[in-house]
Amino acid sequence: MDEPTGALPSTSGFTPEPISTARLDLLPLAVEHAQEMAAVLADPALHTFIGGEPASRAALRVRYERLVAGSPDPAESWCNWVIRLRDDGRLAGFVQATVTGPHEPVTNAATAGARAVGHRHLDEATPATAGPVAEIAWVVGTQWQGRGISTEAARGMAGWLGRRGVRTLVAHVHPDHRASAAVATACGLAPTDVWQDGEVRWTGPAAPPPPPARG
Repeated sequence: MDEPTGALPSTSGFTPEPISTARLDLLPLAVEHAQEMAAVLADPALHTFIGGEPASRAALRVRYERLVAGSPDPAESWCNWVIRLRDDGRLAGFVQATVTGPHEPVTNAATAGARAVGHRHLDEATPATAGPVAEIAWVVGTQWQGRGISTEAARGMAGWLGRRGVRTLVAHVHPDHRASAAVATACGLAPTDVWQDGEVRWTGPAAPPPPPARG
């Protein structure tokens, strides 16, 4: 279970805080994480569904500098965390959320270079639910896949967002990416008939369902 930190819900100005789950620590992104994360994301096969190609340490550092600086749009918050395995202290991937108001999102082309996977503005096809909307994404390095890390990290982030006033979660999942679809389902999202850039839009409330009971 991730732990509350006492921050008050807000419709703007979301600032990522440390989140603890059963096995993981989600740490707010720092520029210094670029060196280790470049190795985590170095497998070209990892980019089959998320697009792009492995970034060098220098390029990733520049990207992280922009992300840490935050969105130039005051109505939008960028929340980014790296995933650290508590048992060995190694980084294994990242999760992220772009939080906006439920109405009239603004497209800002100048921010495109600062966004990592999943940082897309919402549009009129997104359900207008009371409260902020967060578009979420998750990526775990090839070496750590198949261990439920993406699900645990994404659910931890979803719980944090829900406690701070986010009401709707949105994710975009490639139709052939079954593992990512399973993570979205575990976060309480369901596919819609809306497509964006070759991916299916999933939506759901920012309150992930309880984990399945173990037999």
